[in-house]
Amino acid sequence: MAKKQQSELTTAEKKKQQKRDLILESAKVVFSKKGLIDATMKDIIEECGISRGGIYLYFRSVDEIFLAVLEQRSKRKFDDVREMIMEQVPFETILNKYFSDHRKRLLHSISDGMLRAVYEYYYTHKTEASSSLQQAQLSETKRTIHEIFQVGVQQGVLKDENLAVIAENYMFVIEGLGILALTGHITEQTIDDQIAVMRQLLPYRN
Repeated sequence: MAKKQQSELTTAEKKKQQKRDLILESAKVVFSKKGLIDATMKDIIEECGISRGGIYLYFRSVDEIFLAVLEQRSKRKFDDVREMIMEQVPFETILNKYFSDHRKRLLHSISDGMLRAVYEYYYTHKTEASSSLQQAQLSETKRTIHEIFQVGVQQGVLKDENLAVIAENYMFVIEGLGILALTGHITEQTIDDQIAVMRQLLPYRN
């Protein structure tokens, strides 16, 4: 009997998670089309096909949904790169993948409102919580970059010199390119030029 109840609970929890994921995926579509400021709960309801009451069982507001989308997005953002780091794939392969992912994201951001939604949230929510969230996002970016560099050190490709500072520089350049992408004036050449400059900062071994 206990096993049956546990099985039923597991099934119920899975269904609950699936419904939550559906809401977040639908909300992501809405935010990508409309940004954050123009998105409404009605938009999300229409996109996912779940009743207003059904959504409120999971989230109380558009802001709460957006934060959940942002958290999910952050976790998945560079899953492939993190997996490559864990598997100790050659440094240059990981670095190329990291730059390639950012390049695609930046070019896609010209027509994708999700990046705009992120900055709208930061600029319209001047709270300690939003500030902490933004800082956590930046720290995660810097940490991922530094972990890539450490692979280079371990594989004898890079010298262990000023890597924390260089990782921070990468973070600032990437954030700056993200803001430029919001204007719609970023070009492939601009991105490629900045990537080339970032590569030149690395302390390669002779």
